[in-house]
Amino acid sequence: MTMFNKDLILQLLENRDGRALLTFWRGRNAVDIAALLESVDDAARQAAVFRTLPKDLAADVFSYLPGPTQARLARSFADGELQLLFDALHLDDAADFLEELPANLVTRVLQTASPQRRMAVNALLSYPSGSAGSVMTPEFVSLRPEDTVRQALDTIRRTGIHKETIYTCYVLDCRRLLGTVSAKDLLTAAEDAAVRDLMTADVISVGTLTDREAAARLLAKYDLLALPVLDGEARMVGIVTVDDAIDVLTEETTEDLSIMAAVTPDEKPYFAASAWEHARHRILWLLILMLSATITGSIITRYEDAISAVPLLVAFLPMLMDTGGNCGSQSATLVIRGLALDEIQPRDVIRVVRKEFAVSLIVSAALAAANGLRIFLQYHDAAIALVISLSLVATVILSKLVGCVLPIAARQLRMDPAIMASPLITTIVDAGAVLIYFQAATAFLPLSV
Repeated sequence: MTMFNKDLILQLLENRDGRALLTFWRGRNAVDIAALLESVDDAARQAAVFRTLPKDLAADVFSYLPGPTQARLARSFADGELQLLFDALHLDDAADFLEELPANLVTRVLQTASPQRRMAVNALLSYPSGSAGSVMTPEFVSLRPEDTVRQALDTIRRTGIHKETIYTCYVLDCRRLLGTVSAKDLLTAAEDAAVRDLMTADVISVGTLTDREAAARLLAKYDLLALPVLDGEARMVGIVTVDDAIDVLTEETTEDLSIMAAVTPDEKPYFAASAWEHARHRILWLLILMLSATITGSIITRYEDAISAVPLLVAFLPMLMDTGGNCGSQSATLVIRGLALDEIQPRDVIRVVRKEFAVSLIVSAALAAANGLRIFLQYHDAAIALVISLSLVATVILSKLVGCVLPIAARQLRMDPAIMASPLITTIVDAGAVLIYFQAATAFLPLSV
């Protein structure tokens, strides 16, 4: 939405031109309208703009709004408005809405809902937050195996308006999943053909307690629009749709990136969080990393005599530590990605170590040769060039191995592999690089330590 459109909407709102507003909303995308609402700073105006939306569009727009904005709008609604909105939302969107609200608003919303609606939403909220059950919707099209194509299409016409998707229909017998049939197959088949003969019996499904990220990856792997979810007794209770899977993967990726940058994950948008909240989410990791860096300082202090004897040694410390940290981060990033995509399993640790060791030999040889030649030409000192080259080789090998092993170890310990990303690996590698460097210096240079 452009700024002009926002100003136009606010002008029409002030003029109370309801007919022009309805004309303006016609054909507009719900995502763009949600973005427009977000750009309205005044809460009262925001609610006023939302009230001008047609009923069939309002629920879609509301589902695309961030949690804080949904809560702000809900506070401004009368009980009747809340009931209409809550009933219009898809069940999974309604459950997400309640999860974002404070307790007093949740009570108020549920009091306005019908008993059936309240029971259905509470069933979704009862699943663990990281499970497939928590992101599924029970609104899917179910058919019977003995139905004809004509009966199946009648069912879709009658119930499809209330379902999350009609592109994939599920063939059930006493809630047991027998197979799936696409709307395309139904539309192109003879009207008297049986659904049983058109369905695909080989169905990919997950349980209600399956990790939601694993369910999202299955959707991506098999190019599905929806994934059936079964309960503990193998009865179908819902589907995870592709839009929810994208949300899950986006959220998980954002969380991993935050952890990899040594920032505690925060669900709020960047500008919605205050400076204090940003600082609170960053300072703990920074304190941990700062204190852990004192190990490197204590190692350097131990070799004060070596530095006094050859002050030039200090000049190469930043290069050595940065190279080690960068090499470790490369390996960690690739391994974390492999773990996230299930390309790497903890049992593959030996294969990964072999691969990274081979890579480290090639990389370290190239870096050592380039650096050794540069240092010899610049300082005309073969001994220091040798020390730097050997230290680089050892540091790169160490950092590559640490970078690939730590994320796998974290997965094995049921921790997030992203915890073992750049900042932590850099801290460990820095200490190792300094120790290797000064040990090499004392071994090959004429120092008195």
